Amino acid sequence: MATSAHRQIVLDTETTGLEWQKGNRVVEIGCVELLERRPTGRTFHRYLHPDREFEPGAQEVTGLTLEFLADKPRFAEVAEEFLAFIDGAELIIHNAAFDLGFLNAELARLAGAGRIEDRCTVEDTLLMARQRFPGQRNSLDALCKRLGVDNSQRQLHGALLDAQILMDVYLALTSGQGEIGFDSAPAAAAQAGDVVLVDVGDAAARPRVRVAPDEAEAHAARLAGLEKKSGRCLWLALETDAA
Repeated sequence: MATSAHRQIVLDTETTGLEWQKGNRVVEIGCVELLERRPTGRTFHRYLHPDREFEPGAQEVTGLTLEFLADKPRFAEVAEEFLAFIDGAELIIHNAAFDLGFLNAELARLAGAGRIEDRCTVEDTLLMARQRFPGQRNSLDALCKRLGVDNSQRQLHGALLDAQILMDVYLALTSGQGEIGFDSAPAAAAQAGDVVLVDVGDAAARPRVRVAPDEAEAHAARLAGLEKKSGRCLWLALETDAA
């Protein structure tokens, strides 16, 4: 029996300033879609006319100008398409309160649009990182360096590029099992929503493998490394429970 695939949208915005309460507006939205933790290739990316000036410093961060944005649509013109793209998904956002504050302020200008949280669940990677790395810097750039994610193209803040980088950071923050090399055909079938049954045969007939002590130590060290990186290694937990 097929089951619906877990759909996630990694989202980022760029704005005219730091506070929506002061009337600042969204000037760029970037989204990347994941199904069962795998990128589908579907994205949503729009530049927006803000109908106001940038605050000092904001323009330098994004590299965007009012001249560039002059012929771009207003948020109201893309709102329906944007909401359809994210509807029902789990949103992955770094410092979610910032982006949600701005997006909800934009929606509040539209009659009956509601709030983002009415349509989606939200996972904040900043909160995840603070739990994983307490007392350390957990900006997107700091996490890229710590987790080995390539952000060499990030000379300026851009919503789609940052969403793509955040996708890699999120997968690194929440992975560990993928390193072992189990990215297989059954996993691909699961992405399509099919339940995959694997016939392992008669367990009693399977050969017993004797492992040399040095190999056992190397195996344990490898699992410990995965545990340290991911926060929890399923295989190590299983072996501990079985011991």
